[in-house]
Amino acid sequence: MKKKYQITGMTCSACSNHVLKSVKKVDGVKEVNVNLITNSMEVETTELVTDLDVINAVIAAGYGAKTMEKVEELNYDKKEKTVKVKLTLSIIFLILLMYVSMGHMLHFPLPNILLGTKNALIFAITQVVLLIPIVILNSHYFTSGYKKLFKRSPNMDSLIAIGSSAAIIYGLFVIGKIIYAMSINNYDIVEKYHMELYFESAGMILTLVSVGKYIESMSKNKTSEALKKIMSLASTKAIVIENGMEVSKDINDVKVDDILICKPGMSIAVDGIIIEGESTIDESAITGESIPVYKEKGDFVTSATINTYGSVIYKATKTFENSTISEIIRMVEEASGSKAPVQQLADKISGIFVPIVMLISLVSMVIWLIFSHDFEFSLSIGISVLVISCPCALGLATPVAIMVSTGIGASNHILIKSAEALEVLHNVDTVMLDKTGTITEGKPVVDEIISINGTDNFDILVLVSSLEKLSSHPFAKAILSFDSNLAIKSVDKYETIMGYGLSGEIDGKKYYAGNLRYINQVHTDFNYDLEIYEGKSFIFLFDDKEVIGLITISDKIKETSKFAIKQFKKMKINTVMLTGDNQSAASLVKNNVIVDEVFYELTPANKASIITKFQKEGHKVLMIGDGINDSVALTSADVGMALGAGTDVAIESADIVLVKNDLLDAVNAVMLSKKTMKNIKMNLFWAFFYNIIGIPIAAGIFYPLFNLKLNPMIASLAMSFSSVFVCLNALRLRKFKKIEYRGENMKQEFIVNGMTCGHCSSRVQKALEEKVGTGNVSVDLKKKIVSVDSDVSIEELFAIVKEAGYDPVVYEKKKVFKLFK
Repeated sequence: MKKKYQITGMTCSACSNHVLKSVKKVDGVKEVNVNLITNSMEVETTELVTDLDVINAVIAAGYGAKTMEKVEELNYDKKEKTVKVKLTLSIIFLILLMYVSMGHMLHFPLPNILLGTKNALIFAITQVVLLIPIVILNSHYFTSGYKKLFKRSPNMDSLIAIGSSAAIIYGLFVIGKIIYAMSINNYDIVEKYHMELYFESAGMILTLVSVGKYIESMSKNKTSEALKKIMSLASTKAIVIENGMEVSKDINDVKVDDILICKPGMSIAVDGIIIEGESTIDESAITGESIPVYKEKGDFVTSATINTYGSVIYKATKTFENSTISEIIRMVEEASGSKAPVQQLADKISGIFVPIVMLISLVSMVIWLIFSHDFEFSLSIGISVLVISCPCALGLATPVAIMVSTGIGASNHILIKSAEALEVLHNVDTVMLDKTGTITEGKPVVDEIISINGTDNFDILVLVSSLEKLSSHPFAKAILSFDSNLAIKSVDKYETIMGYGLSGEIDGKKYYAGNLRYINQVHTDFNYDLEIYEGKSFIFLFDDKEVIGLITISDKIKETSKFAIKQFKKMKINTVMLTGDNQSAASLVKNNVIVDEVFYELTPANKASIITKFQKEGHKVLMIGDGINDSVALTSADVGMALGAGTDVAIESADIVLVKNDLLDAVNAVMLSKKTMKNIKMNLFWAFFYNIIGIPIAAGIFYPLFNLKLNPMIASLAMSFSSVFVCLNALRLRKFKKIEYRGENMKQEFIVNGMTCGHCSSRVQKALEEKVGTGNVSVDLKKKIVSVDSDVSIEELFAIVKEAGYDPVVYEKKKVFKLFK
């Protein structure tokens, strides 16, 4: 049983680790995933675990929690306006505080009452007065930080709270020294201390951290834009017909079997089946199909698709919670909240990072106090170490990239179920491809009906159709659609043997329908010349005595399959086709799409064993399929990828779902995985590098040799923007451009800067033609536009131009607004 919870109070990866560890200790909890980006948690438990048990565990860790009953809109900061106001006020008071504390150093005009040794106390109290609003506006750092510290689970807030508190306490100590010195008229002491106040450092730390957190939250907000767009597709209301009246209801109140109406321009509220009316439905948001699909009585309609033409009345087959759009949203949310294996190291480090930093800060301060005998200097070292060492960047390095990638995948009709699948995918070196419905259209058609024992062809069709009526195999659909007016007979004792065929009793006699392997189990001496039907598949009809006849079936290869397989080869990924079809049909497809290897006449178990064999040889295997017979293979592979039009079993077994049923999307998924892992590794490198460099500098290691140390204010600035950098770097993934098929030759245009004469254009043209062939490249020197007719990727073309000494850039054509459509 899985449940989602909203978590409050988390500010860094240390927080999410504390929540995870606390909830994992609850008896009956099987798995916990805490998402720092969405401040949510998913928990898988036994039925004995209650919501209260989980919530109490979160509270015990020092955080808040509440249940989330349904998919809700992502909410990073409902109080954004309040945050802006607080931040603005903090900045205003900080500017005033900095002006008062440092204005005399920059020769800014200051009231006389704030100048001179005699006015030192007023000078100090004025700073306290200006600091108090900053402390109040950012009090959450203190309440959260010390609360977590006392619970022995310190986090980023604890470091900020201790650092700023130390500066404030030291400032108050200085005020005490000034008051005492004035009471004994010792203005030498006043002179010494009145410029050693640390109030501006405390104010700067709190404000700069808040600025950084605000920018970070804005960046994180952008990481979910793709998911928000998907969520916006879902309806909030539905029109239900009750007692002949149209009643507007909340989408969550719609029940299975409710009768709904969808008028032109409205979106389908929940998945259902049309019972009255006809229309064209725009399914582009779900399937990517740009042309509206005609729908009539008996056809299924999908939630979040748009009715473009006439009104339709349909019966709900699913509730909104279980509808297609909700499943997509849930899948993307779960993927963005899951953890990739690469994050485990970062999580382990983050879990022990804060206590170690506090120890380093204390040790650094004590060492410098011993050697320098300067308390102010030692205190600034301790504060700088505390402030610069926030583990936020380390904790954000992976999840922000995962959030962006899963969102991008979803917007491109690639549904990634887990971060682990996304990580493993970039390492695959072998792709196993099911044939029917994956490489081919999956919509086979009947070619011929052939009698072997003299039975009438019509009778053969009736018998096979009767048996196939209960099957979901694509061949069954082809046979049944061949003649929709057939009088189908009832079948008793129906049985399916996966990978072979099916059987049943018709009019008291047992019949079998299946492939050649199935015949060989019943009629071992069967021999029939099938070579004349090269490239076609067969469904044989036979009984216990003899083979009655066969139906030949062919399936068209998808337009993009050959191009997709070519792209896999460019990435140095071996391509292997797996099919239950005969050698002839398999060879025809192999020669058409040019895969590296082919295995034919396979059972589902055979497919899985081939995958296991490749894995034992050290290969990382991606399996792509769409049928029930692919479910075992999808589960066996390192990454399983199902086509969206496939069976529910296949989709459930897969790690990634390709909604558009396009093999080219599998290529794009691999490319997205590679770019994501590159981004994550870059994020982790800079997060580690930042702390490795920052902590020693803050601790003053380089001060004796180079007089180099960090002011606490600079440390807080550096800490804040390290997290911002990680978020902004992850956002670069939004520029991901998928490969699209534009026919055998793909015209690609781009600008080449640096071409100044005919020699330049000739050099560029010659370099490109060596790769794509003579006659496929044209260069417009005046406009500096290069056109290439080739399926070579734009990245490869750019690399060739750069090697020739020129600068290629993307050519963005200006949009032309038409007055009339």
